Amino acid sequence: MSRDEQLKERWENVVTILSAKFTDGEALDLDGIIYLIGVQELGKFKQTFKKDDKVNLMHIAICRLLEPYGYYEFDFFDNDGWPHYKVKEQLPALKPGEQAVLMKEAIVNYFLEKELIQ
Repeated sequence: MSRDEQLKERWENVVTILSAKFTDGEALDLDGIIYLIGVQELGKFKQTFKKDDKVNLMHIAICRLLEPYGYYEFDFFDNDGWPHYKVKEQLPALKPGEQAVLMKEAIVNYFLEKELIQ
């Protein structure tokens, strides 16, 4: 199986598992999955978040997802328990399709690490 086919299969597996758990049968999109990862990384599952918090949660997720690629590094937790990251290397200029592939690959790797998928 080619790398692209394996990524596609694993991505669909992640979407299926998370959609079954968190939606009423509707497939989660990339942004929804990034948001869920942000909530996971923050660890405050029963909290209601404001719009600004939701943007920050997505930022946390993106930093965490791209940390293994060398773009971000965990820095510290603030007094409210929110993780902060510092930029290690600027992201290269990517076309929207390339960005989506990078994020899907990072998400698949995240869930492989968390042993949600194989």
